[in-house]
Amino acid sequence: MFIAPQVKYIGVNDHILDLFESQFAIPNGISYNSYLISDEKTAVIDSVDAHFTAQWLDQLAQALDGKTPDYLIVQHMEPDHSGSITTFMQAYPAATVVAGAAAFAMMKNFFGVDYTDRRRVIKEGDELPLGKHTLTFIAA
Repeated sequence: MFIAPQVKYIGVNDHILDLFESQFAIPNGISYNSYLISDEKTAVIDSVDAHFTAQWLDQLAQALDGKTPDYLIVQHMEPDHSGSITTFMQAYPAATVVAGAAAFAMMKNFFGVDYTDRRRVIKEGDELPLGKHTLTFIAA
């Protein structure tokens, strides 16, 4: 899905889940949002729920069109955003994970790895230049 020049939606739709957060009915399903920014550096923003990893990686590969991602931006560690981190990092061993310190601690607890050798810890106000695009991180 086209979002803007150099930005593509690569998320997936889940029509199997019946309750969001195990509380709220979602009769029409839910989307797991992920985006690709293709610039001088390539950034993937968020992964998706682990049940949809294969579909997401296929969509990502198609959107990359032969490029390799430089960064995986992890906005937070809820499973619908982080469920495919491990598989992504295995598929793209040169990629750097960009996240806050708390997210890396959670990765260590959830996945047994915190990507010490290929991570960038960010905090409020940090910037990540990609070329024409610069990401600015804001704690919310």
